[in-house]
Amino acid sequence: MSAEDLEKYETEMELKLYREYRDVVGLFTYVIETERRFYLTNDYDMQVHSVQGEVFFEVTMADAWVWDMYRPARFVKKVRVLTFKDVNIEELNKTDLELPGG
Repeated sequence: MSAEDLEKYETEMELKLYREYRDVVGLFTYVIETERRFYLTNDYDMQVHSVQGEVFFEVTMADAWVWDMYRPARFVKKVRVLTFKDVNIEELNKTDLELPGG
């Protein structure tokens, strides 16, 4: 497989992932972004932990969708993320997701 073939494959996978995201985003309420992944979910719990002066975040999500083009199945029943990095949680505005004239 040449570098050009690999680049074409990755571009096709990214486009497929974007189309899937566009199809499912309206089903979810929250976007959760960590340093490694981007999730869509309707239910989450975030806990802040401090152990010996180190602070880390624990985020648990149920029935989530994961933005990851290398995963064969992006819908997951339960996700638990532990991270020392920032966690961004945004509530989706459903009116922003509607198509004009729809």
